[in-house]
Amino acid sequence: LNPEARAFDASFEVLSVEEAVRVTGRYAPLADAVRELIEATILTEVDGGVVDNARAAIEGVTESLRQRTRSAKVSYRVDGRPLPLGNAAVGVCNPIAPPIVVHQEGGGRCWSEFVLGLAYEGPPGLVHGGVSALVLDHMLGEAASEGLSKARFTGTITVKYLRGTPLGPLRSEAWIERHEGVKVFARGTISDAAGVTVEADGVFIEPAWARDGQ
Repeated sequence: LNPEARAFDASFEVLSVEEAVRVTGRYAPLADAVRELIEATILTEVDGGVVDNARAAIEGVTESLRQRTRSAKVSYRVDGRPLPLGNAAVGVCNPIAPPIVVHQEGGGRCWSEFVLGLAYEGPPGLVHGGVSALVLDHMLGEAASEGLSKARFTGTITVKYLRGTPLGPLRSEAWIERHEGVKVFARGTISDAAGVTVEADGVFIEPAWARDGQ
């Protein structure tokens, strides 16, 4: 195993661009359907018989999908970068991820526009504060790692909530502020149409195995 694989107790499989398109094309729509199911589950007021039938159908589908699974410790890479299918923020095959699509501008700066629906609610009509922190942790990490091209992980993150973040369409931006040795300092925000709702500062660390190969 390479140092990264040892650090994560994981194995990495390299996919071609064509293979990655095939994998995401097959399984991402399934995750989209489950996201729709999650929201329907939150809102439904159907009677008990319909609920019982739905539960039985869902349990049957779950068992069919378990007929063939990959190891949870297998991760994929495409063109030398991670393809985080199960990531809680950006994993296109993870139904609990919005998912966020991150656009890199270069120079340690990135942005994303996305929608957070009822599955991410905290106070009525507002995004849960922990979800905002999740989004910003990932966005700052994308900036600090220059698009996941360098191994830099969250050391600390400080989140400041300026006001409630409404459910619906949002935008997040993140950028590198400075470097200090193995530390990268990054900042980021979440905004709605009226302006910034949450901001964060983070320190990201380059691990020893990435610095010296140990």
